[in-house]
Amino acid sequence: MNNEQEAAMRECAAGSLTGTLTFPEIIGRLASQGVERYHADYSRQETTYYLANGESLVVPVPHPDHETAVPFSTAEVEAAVRQSQRNEHSYLDFVRKTMAAGCVGYFVQITGRQVQYFGRNGEVHVERFPS
Repeated sequence: MNNEQEAAMRECAAGSLTGTLTFPEIIGRLASQGVERYHADYSRQETTYYLANGESLVVPVPHPDHETAVPFSTAEVEAAVRQSQRNEHSYLDFVRKTMAAGCVGYFVQITGRQVQYFGRNGEVHVERFPS
Protein backbone atom coordinates (compact mmCIF):
# COMPACT_ATOMS: atom_id res chain seq x y z
CA MET A 1 0.00 0.00 0.00
CA ASN A 2 1.41 3.36 -0.93
CA ASN A 3 1.01 6.75 0.79
CA GLU A 4 -1.49 7.98 -1.81
CA GLN A 5 -3.77 4.98 -1.26
CA GLU A 6 -3.63 5.35 2.52
CA ALA A 7 -4.30 9.08 2.31
CA ALA A 8 -7.33 8.49 0.07
CA MET A 9 -8.79 5.96 2.52
CA ARG A 10 -8.32 8.31 5.46
CA GLU A 11 -9.77 11.24 3.48
CA CYS A 12 -12.82 9.18 2.53
CA ALA A 13 -13.43 8.18 6.16
CA ALA A 14 -13.14 11.81 7.28
CA GLY A 15 -15.22 13.08 4.36
CA SER A 16 -18.09 10.74 5.22
CA LEU A 17 -18.11 11.96 8.84
CA THR A 18 -18.01 15.65 7.93
CA GLY A 19 -20.38 15.32 4.99
CA THR A 20 -17.88 16.81 2.56
CA LEU A 21 -17.89 13.67 0.39
CA THR A 22 -20.92 11.85 -0.98
CA PHE A 23 -21.13 8.08 -1.27
CA PRO A 24 -20.58 8.17 -5.07
CA GLU A 25 -17.53 10.42 -4.58
CA ILE A 26 -16.13 8.07 -1.96
CA ILE A 27 -16.66 5.05 -4.19
CA GLY A 28 -14.94 6.80 -7.10
CA ARG A 29 -11.92 7.84 -5.03
CA LEU A 30 -11.49 4.44 -3.44
CA ALA A 31 -11.91 2.58 -6.74
CA SER A 32 -9.28 4.80 -8.36
CA GLN A 33 -6.86 3.75 -5.60
CA GLY A 34 -7.46 0.02 -6.04
CA VAL A 35 -9.79 -0.46 -3.07
CA GLU A 36 -12.17 -3.29 -3.88
CA ARG A 37 -14.25 -3.28 -0.69
CA TYR A 38 -14.58 -1.86 2.79
CA HIS A 39 -16.24 -2.83 6.05
CA ALA A 40 -17.85 -0.28 8.35
CA ASP A 41 -17.99 -1.86 11.82
CA TYR A 42 -20.35 0.03 14.12
CA SER A 43 -19.35 -2.00 17.19
CA ARG A 44 -15.64 -1.29 16.86
CA GLN A 45 -16.20 2.21 15.41
CA GLU A 46 -13.80 1.64 12.56
CA THR A 47 -13.71 1.07 8.84
CA THR A 48 -11.40 -1.47 7.21
CA TYR A 49 -10.42 -0.87 3.59
CA TYR A 50 -9.23 -3.80 1.45
CA LEU A 51 -7.04 -3.64 -1.63
CA ALA A 52 -7.22 -6.29 -4.33
CA ASN A 53 -3.72 -7.51 -3.40
CA GLY A 54 -4.86 -8.47 0.12
CA GLU A 55 -3.50 -5.46 1.97
CA SER A 56 -5.84 -3.61 4.32
CA LEU A 57 -6.02 -0.49 6.45
CA VAL A 58 -8.14 0.06 9.56
CA VAL A 59 -9.28 3.65 10.16
CA PRO A 60 -11.02 4.70 13.39
CA VAL A 61 -14.43 6.20 12.61
CA PRO A 62 -16.24 7.50 15.69
CA HIS A 63 -19.91 6.68 15.32
CA PRO A 64 -22.66 8.28 17.37
CA ASP A 65 -23.48 6.73 20.73
CA HIS A 66 -26.59 4.72 20.06
CA GLU A 67 -27.58 1.29 21.23
CA THR A 68 -28.08 -1.12 18.36
CA ALA A 69 -31.58 -2.54 18.23
CA VAL A 70 -31.89 -6.31 18.43
CA PRO A 71 -34.59 -6.83 15.81
CA PHE A 72 -33.28 -6.18 12.31
CA SER A 73 -35.63 -4.18 10.12
CA THR A 74 -34.94 -4.41 6.41
CA ALA A 75 -37.60 -1.75 5.76
CA GLU A 76 -35.92 0.74 8.11
CA VAL A 77 -32.48 0.07 6.61
CA GLU A 78 -33.92 0.58 3.12
CA ALA A 79 -35.58 3.82 4.22
CA ALA A 80 -32.27 5.16 5.58
CA VAL A 81 -30.51 4.19 2.34
CA ARG A 82 -33.15 5.99 0.24
CA GLN A 83 -32.83 9.11 2.40
CA SER A 84 -29.07 9.03 1.80
CA GLN A 85 -29.59 8.68 -1.94
CA ARG A 86 -31.79 11.79 -1.83
CA ASN A 87 -29.22 13.66 0.34
CA GLU A 88 -31.82 14.08 3.11
CA HIS A 89 -29.52 13.37 6.05
CA SER A 90 -25.89 13.19 7.10
CA TYR A 91 -23.77 10.06 7.30
CA LEU A 92 -23.99 10.18 11.10
CA ASP A 93 -27.79 10.35 10.86
CA PHE A 94 -27.62 7.37 8.52
CA VAL A 95 -25.56 5.45 11.09
CA ARG A 96 -28.02 6.30 13.88
CA LYS A 97 -31.00 5.21 11.78
CA THR A 98 -29.44 1.96 10.62
CA MET A 99 -28.33 1.14 14.18
CA ALA A 100 -31.90 1.76 15.33
CA ALA A 101 -32.93 -0.66 12.57
CA GLY A 102 -30.71 -3.37 14.08
CA CYS A 103 -27.70 -2.94 11.80
CA VAL A 104 -24.24 -3.58 13.30
CA GLY A 105 -22.28 -2.69 10.17
CA TYR A 106 -22.01 -3.11 6.46
CA PHE A 107 -19.69 -4.21 3.66
CA VAL A 108 -19.39 -2.07 0.56
CA GLN A 109 -18.36 -4.26 -2.36
CA ILE A 110 -17.02 -1.67 -4.81
CA THR A 111 -16.14 -4.17 -7.54
CA GLY A 112 -19.37 -6.09 -6.90
CA ARG A 113 -21.42 -2.87 -6.88
CA GLN A 114 -23.42 -3.64 -3.77
CA VAL A 115 -23.68 -3.00 -0.04
CA GLN A 116 -24.49 -5.72 2.47
CA TYR A 117 -26.02 -4.51 5.75
CA PHE A 118 -26.08 -7.02 8.56
CA GLY A 119 -27.67 -7.50 11.96
CA ARG A 120 -26.60 -9.05 15.24
CA ASN A 121 -28.17 -12.41 14.48
CA GLY A 122 -26.81 -12.84 10.96
CA GLU A 123 -29.55 -11.03 9.09
CA VAL A 124 -28.42 -9.50 5.81
CA HIS A 125 -29.96 -6.92 3.52
CA VAL A 126 -28.34 -6.29 0.13
CA GLU A 127 -28.58 -3.00 -1.76
CA ARG A 128 -27.28 -2.90 -5.33
CA PHE A 129 -25.62 0.31 -6.52
CA PRO A 130 -28.01 2.41 -8.61
CA SER A 131 -27.08 2.43 -12.30
